[in-house]
Amino acid sequence: MIEINGTSHDRAPRPGQCLRTYLRDEGCFGVKKGCDAGDCGACTVHVDGKPVHSCVYPAFRAEGRSVTTIEGLGTPDALHPMQQSFLDAQGFQCGFCTAGMIMTAAALSAEQREDLPRALKGNLCRCTGYRSIEDAICGRSIESCAGSTKAVGSSLGAPAGPQVVTGTARYTFDLDVPGVLHLKALRSPHAHARIVSVDTSAALAVPGVEAVLTHKDSPDRLFSTGQHEREAEDPYDTRVLDEVVRFIGQRVAAVVATSEAAAEEGCRQLRVTYEVLPAVIDPELASAPGAPVIHPDKGVEEGICRAGNNVIGELHAGIGDVEAGFAAADVVYEETFRTARVQHASLETHGAVGWLDDDGRLVLRSSTQTPFLTRRALARLYDLPADRVRVIAGRVGGGFGGKQEMLVEDLVALAVLRTGRPVKWEFTRSEQFYGATTRHPFVVTVKAGATADGTLTALKLNVLNNTGAYGNHGPSVMFHGCHETVAVYQCSNIRTDAVTVYTNTVPAGAFRGYGLGQVTFAVEQVLDEVARRIGMDPVTFRELNVVRDGDDLTAPGDHVEDLGIASYGLDQCLDHIRSVSSSDAGSSGAGSSGAGEAAPEGWLVGEGMAIAMIAAGPPGGHFADATIKPLGDGRYELSVGTAEFGNGSTTVFTQIVADELSTTPDKVVIRQSDTDVVGHDTGAFASTGVVVAGRAVLRAARALRAGAPVGTGHFDGTPRSVAFNAQWFRVAVDPDTGDLRILRSVHSADAGTVMNPAQLRGQIEGGVAQAIGATLSEHVDISAGGEVTTTVFRQYHLPAFADIPRTEVHFADTVDAIGPLGAKSMSESPFNPVAPALANAIRDAIGVRMTDLPFTADKIWQAMQG
Repeated sequence: MIEINGTSHDRAPRPGQCLRTYLRDEGCFGVKKGCDAGDCGACTVHVDGKPVHSCVYPAFRAEGRSVTTIEGLGTPDALHPMQQSFLDAQGFQCGFCTAGMIMTAAALSAEQREDLPRALKGNLCRCTGYRSIEDAICGRSIESCAGSTKAVGSSLGAPAGPQVVTGTARYTFDLDVPGVLHLKALRSPHAHARIVSVDTSAALAVPGVEAVLTHKDSPDRLFSTGQHEREAEDPYDTRVLDEVVRFIGQRVAAVVATSEAAAEEGCRQLRVTYEVLPAVIDPELASAPGAPVIHPDKGVEEGICRAGNNVIGELHAGIGDVEAGFAAADVVYEETFRTARVQHASLETHGAVGWLDDDGRLVLRSSTQTPFLTRRALARLYDLPADRVRVIAGRVGGGFGGKQEMLVEDLVALAVLRTGRPVKWEFTRSEQFYGATTRHPFVVTVKAGATADGTLTALKLNVLNNTGAYGNHGPSVMFHGCHETVAVYQCSNIRTDAVTVYTNTVPAGAFRGYGLGQVTFAVEQVLDEVARRIGMDPVTFRELNVVRDGDDLTAPGDHVEDLGIASYGLDQCLDHIRSVSSSDAGSSGAGSSGAGEAAPEGWLVGEGMAIAMIAAGPPGGHFADATIKPLGDGRYELSVGTAEFGNGSTTVFTQIVADELSTTPDKVVIRQSDTDVVGHDTGAFASTGVVVAGRAVLRAARALRAGAPVGTGHFDGTPRSVAFNAQWFRVAVDPDTGDLRILRSVHSADAGTVMNPAQLRGQIEGGVAQAIGATLSEHVDISAGGEVTTTVFRQYHLPAFADIPRTEVHFADTVDAIGPLGAKSMSESPFNPVAPALANAIRDAIGVRMTDLPFTADKIWQAMQG
């Protein structure tokens, strides 16, 4: 007998079952799976009043004990004080970690609250940057918007907040699907091999196994896991199950069974014969003569530039005469930089559950940023009319671009169509590392020249992008990374040579910043060094060379001519950074302003800054539909296609509707992220949630206000504006160990009209925190043979509470001419200037330029040794 939230449960745990799965079997869906290794804390519950990680707590040990989950701590109508504190402080974004975080916090003593870095070491958050979590635990609330006559501009809390803090918000797998089968995938042990045969007989003999799927069951049709409105943006080089495997971890076969254990045993019983093929792991060797060709059977028709050289896409273009520009320069500097693979590390892993509805229609509930594009891809793969496929996203537990992919839905759909039964597939944390996607690792060489008065005379980029075994997003990430990084500067002479290559490694994909962070990391360091060598302040150097209001945005290559500066706040961002830098000038302590942390005695202190610019949306269109109708009781129903995963768009939509219809936010009911709800929505990616879907919502609200019985709105994502960001750090480095401490972090953002100050601040803090992780600790390691060796959080070093400083956030005062009510995008862009700003601060402290991410203590120490 186990007591759960005051109720006795007499079902005995299965042999070996952990408490997390037992509780979810009993309907406690607030207990989340983030790692199944005791690393993330998303599964935290109380056993006899003490917090435990239920994923590593054997269920049988709870017999005769009292277990409390987030649902038993409080309800939306009767919140526990800690739940109320998290609601008041808006201490969450996607909310997937929140239940576990609250359960840990609710059990802290007063003494433990005085040392939160230690107290929260077992709980991870990927979204917030931890500041709002600290505020919640310490009882600090967001200033109330009560009494305000306008919803827009107030710090309105998320509509789903009460559900998030009580564990009743429903994520992908937070529902009971009767008769559901479980899918598990057998994955390749080889970096490159041809499947000669698959013996399924022993697997099919395992009790509970219902089906085994191999490449012979897969549709002979190519697609891309990457999802864009324009399908031609991604090469079609992937099959659901392929007879050739091209990276260690690629799907070989799938077993569908009545339990996960039976499916896993079925995978172990599969006997696969491989013909091992030559592999290429190093991107710098991928296009060399004689390198193994990874996709020899494909070419330009599939969207691959030079398949015989493993080159998927390339850019070779220039403006002006770079050699003449270098000849005119007084200072020329050149350096090569390398960025690491980074995992999105969304606490909710990839997964989907599918079934056939009463009408025989294929339905998938998925953790996706792109329900409509996923429906389109599935319909094409399986020759189904679009109206015979429905894709739903519940609340999504983090995205960061990683869920702009179709990594599970295609195989779940195949299993549902073959068996006629509901089928579920949920990635393990390890699968998330070796079977999902990563950020693209880049090698970037930048050469820049300037005259003694600070005029930038030439800029030259050489970029190598490793897309891994499949090309999802590869060319687009390269093109995007090479555009805004140089377009933000006025320079008459620019040359870009960039290639994206295949390797026999885990595929890369969309990631926050979409290539800009990698190239910005290099460009902003080189320009910082040029400024240093001509003796000019880095802020002044940028002020002299950045684009200004009214300037055209130019960069080498062909570009859609719909991107412009519709509002300009970069000058204000630079003013903010100058003011902060001046206030800290010459101080080795906490700074003359009194802000920041004091440097330990004997440590080396430095400061650094960087800037970034980003377009709001991709070229070629990004579409959103919205409808609003009155419900007859004073409420309004807003329907949108955009998914909510902590991006906050749902809150902003509510604010827009409330103000346009002269009502209150609580009168707005939202239906979203369901292909049955509206006509189309490209998806929540490319910084479009507010600026594209928000414009559709605004138009729908105004149509209803003008007298339409149902308000409808549409926006096609063009024209596009740009947003600006600037980041500044003050750091200290221990000369004896290389340990680095961030003493002060300041970010300035030009986001146009600030629709929701608290929410926008949270987005920026979360972006900065994620980028700090990518700069200082995070890296997905690949062995010489192509195997991912970083497969759990404790190896990966995701930042915990103790690793992230509080970032001071400043907003520029601008109103955009394109975005809804003057707003601009700000979900991706805070990430981009962080790594170069930290690198420039380290350079200032130790006198050595760091070029290879991440900047771990051993690397910094080695750099100081010369």
